[in-house]
Amino acid sequence: MRTTPEYITELQPGEIFVFGSNLEGMHGGGAAYLAYRKFGAIMGQGVGLQGRSYGIPTMQGGVETIRPYVDEFIRFAKEHPELTFLVTRIGCGIAGFRNEEISPLFADAHGVANIVLPPGW
Repeated sequence: MRTTPEYITELQPGEIFVFGSNLEGMHGGGAAYLAYRKFGAIMGQGVGLQGRSYGIPTMQGGVETIRPYVDEFIRFAKEHPELTFLVTRIGCGIAGFRNEEISPLFADAHGVANIVLPPGW
């Protein structure tokens, strides 16, 4: 089973970098900054597809406030089987959550062929 590498520095054709963002789309640090600098994330857009990246807000409150955005992402990925989504450990950096808190939100992503999750998720 394929897993997302710890560090993503380039994408293959058809790959999308999935990162944790904030609702304001201020991509100033962590994976969000990388998404902005290298993969087309748009300053001021915190949610959804942007260039070769996809933002999932993680900075607006507790874990349950992230769930609707993860569910929306999974639906989007299913609707775009031509793309492969490399999910980073969203929420587990600057936002301060632990893998055990965030990974269960991606339970419905298991078995979706074009979603690649971090190891252990």
